[in-house]
Amino acid sequence: MSVSDLDQMYTWMYIPEMAQRYAIAEARANLPTLIDEVEGGAAIELTRRGEVVAVMISVSEYERLRSRRVGFHEAYQQFLKKHSPEDVGVDAAAFAKQTRDRSPGRKVPV
Repeated sequence: MSVSDLDQMYTWMYIPEMAQRYAIAEARANLPTLIDEVEGGAAIELTRRGEVVAVMISVSEYERLRSRRVGFHEAYQQFLKKHSPEDVGVDAAAFAKQTRDRSPGRKVPV
């Protein structure tokens, strides 16, 4: 494998694809094509005077971004409904005793 092949592989694996940018007037002229690209998963940035002012994304990506995110407590409760502590190798009785350090702590000058 040549150095340029490694560079291309690194770029493909670790650098996310940049969104395409279009001026609003150019986007208006090519709207059907841009909508097809967005439906295919591309993100398209719209610019006004060189500054990005809007982004076109697919409905599925929009819904994913707008969806309610589950907090830790709720996710943990859902996990416990599906799996008992014994299923994942945790002794429930000993777990609480092991998680908290019961030592008095360090001395702090007052």
